[in-house]
Order: sequence, then C-alpha cells, then structure tokens
Amino acid sequence: MTAPRSHRLIPLLDQRTIARAEPVALPIHGRLPLPGTLRDRLARPLRDLRISVTDRCNFRCSYCMPKEVFDKDYRYLPQPALLSFEEIERVARQFVALGVEKIRLTGGEPLLRKNIELLIAQLARLRTPDGRALDLTLTTNGSLLQKKAQALRDAGLHRVTVSLDGLDDQVFKRMNDVDFPVADVLNGIEAAKAAGLGPIKVNMVVQRGVNDHEIIPMARHFRGSGVVLRFIEYMDVGATNGWRMDQVLPSAQVIERLQSAFALAPLEASAPGETAQRWTYLDAGGHPDAGAGEIGVISSVTQAFCGDCNRARLSTEGQLYLCLFASTGHDLRSLVRAGADDTALAGAISAIWGQREDRYSMLRTTSEPGAPSQGERRVEMSYIGG
Repeated sequence: MTAPRSHRLIPLLDQRTIARAEPVALPIHGRLPLPGTLRDRLARPLRDLRISVTDRCNFRCSYCMPKEVFDKDYRYLPQPALLSFEEIERVARQFVALGVEKIRLTGGEPLLRKNIELLIAQLARLRTPDGRALDLTLTTNGSLLQKKAQALRDAGLHRVTVSLDGLDDQVFKRMNDVDFPVADVLNGIEAAKAAGLGPIKVNMVVQRGVNDHEIIPMARHFRGSGVVLRFIEYMDVGATNGWRMDQVLPSAQVIERLQSAFALAPLEASAPGETAQRWTYLDAGGHPDAGAGEIGVISSVTQAFCGDCNRARLSTEGQLYLCLFASTGHDLRSLVRAGADDTALAGAISAIWGQREDRYSMLRTTSEPGAPSQGERRVEMSYIGG
C-alpha cells in the first residue's frame, strides 16, 4: 500500500543566504589546546567532522531536495565557490590536530563530485596526533555506488552509509522522485560489500503514512546480511521539506513494530556521542544472534541526544556549522583564501568550538533562554549533509 502525495506549501528560500556564515576573526594570541582536550561550553569534545563536498544531488527526495524548490532553474553554487580538494584537506588537517578522529563525506550526493577519489586519498593520509588513521566514511544515496565502490576503497575509504527509504520499487521511486529503481541501489550495496567497504550501514528515514509499512520488510531483507540497518525519525531540518510532527513515527513505535516480528534486545552504545540506539536480534534460545546482526534507531525528534554531540559540519563552500539545525555558521573559506597560516586556522576553529553551546533538539520543546523560535530559519540538509 502506498500513500498519495499530499499538497504542501514550501517556502522558496535559498539556504545559502538565510543561513549565511559569519566572518571569522583571528583568535587572540595564545596556545592551542593539547590534542583531544578541546571542549565546548557544555564540555563536549570535537571528535567527528562531516564535510559536504557538493550541493548537488540526482535525487529529489521530498524530505531533503523537493522538486518544488530544486527544479531545473535552481542555481547551484558555482565551481569557484566550492572548497578545492587541497583546501578541504588543509582544513581537515587542522580539525584532526584538534581531536577529530572521524571524517564523513556528504553532500548533496558526494559521488557527484568529480574525482572524489582524489580527495579520499588525500584525507586517508591524515593521521591523528598519536599516529592513528582516521575513520573515513561516506554517505551516499547509492545511485553511483556500483560503479565507484572499488575505486573508493582503493583510494582509502573505509565504510559507506547508504540512504534507502524502502524496498518496494514504487515507494522508493516516489520518494526519490526521479524514477530511480531500488534494484540499482541494492546492487550498489552488494558492490560495496565486495569491495570491502564495511561494515555498511543503511539509513531509512521513516515517514508516517509514506513508507512506514516498509519497516519490517527492510529488517527482513538486511537481517543476516552483515549490513546494519538504522531507522531515522523524519527531522525538521531546514524549511523546504514541509515538515510536520504528525509525519514523525517515534522510534519507540518503530521498535514496537519490529518486536512484533523479531525478538530483540538493546545493546550498549559502541562509542561516545553515538546517535543510534542499537538493538541485537535474539535466537530461539533468547541469546544474541551474532549471525543476524543488529539494527538501530535514531530518535532525533523524540529523544534528543545533544548532550554528548561531538560533531562539526563543513559546508561545500567552507562554512562551519556547529549543529545540524544551525541558523548561522562561520566562514572558514575566507580565512583560508586570505592566507591565514595553519596555526591561525586551527586557532580560529578552536575558538569557534570553545564558544559552542548548540543543543537545538533539547530546547525545541522548551521555553528556556536560547530555545528556537517558531519559524526560525535554519540551514538545509541538502546544503550541509546529514
């Protein structure tokens, strides 16, 4: 069963102007924090950097880049506005020096960025201050993964996360809104497995009345496959997706549906700041079934996880955002292109993170000082990545 598309009023806003980053001033002279000791105002460390490499995508998912806004006349960023691979590597190197251990490449659709393998090779050479390689991963819609999986692995990519919102071809085509078949994404996942890009994660954004009937079929398909399936609550990111709370299926209800078909038990978080609540399948004896794998839910709306958020986000034109729901960011590109040296660049990043107190999801339903106001404009997911 599929739900008809509802009519929505979508504001025609350009996220690059409503969420424009502020100029970054060089910090006062002083020593940089020791590697791994940088903390924001809520004592959260900087461990994870998401880098958007393009604002373009070949899908038109209604919750991210709806056709009503991103049509044939939409003006994408011109090439000179984008950070070059060398600029991205240089900025990333300063983040790593300050404590970042994981880098995720996002978009738009990152595999649309020409020669993305060259950037991956550059980032794969970075090392933490104690000599460890980074956890280098990429999120993709999977449309080009079958073609590119081996080259990505050869360049040094470790893992991929694939966005897949259903197995039913008609549901999937309606959600991506470009008539792209689900079989091609599944083939891309198999190619990634064959190339050694793992463990692979598959993210399903669940919208009530749209694809929630695909929850159990998705779990059945990926159970025992070695792929980690995660269900994500439909989020109020940006202004173009026409988000409504009644379209959110809380993760607690997702788990209830899954438990009607499978025996599950909760798992401990695998790392500090992890966004997913993890569950393992149980065998007939009630013991964890290692061969069946695990699933996860990301409760970004109903259960805020801001308290230990350790992620920063760099847009494709070099704007630094400290929260997925940010309304403004910080202009690192101007700093880089003005000739700031590495010490100044690292100092600016350190100063920005040190002033951070973002916790949108914790405040969205409160009246505390700093709580988001109704209708406040925020950066779009398509611009900053998930």
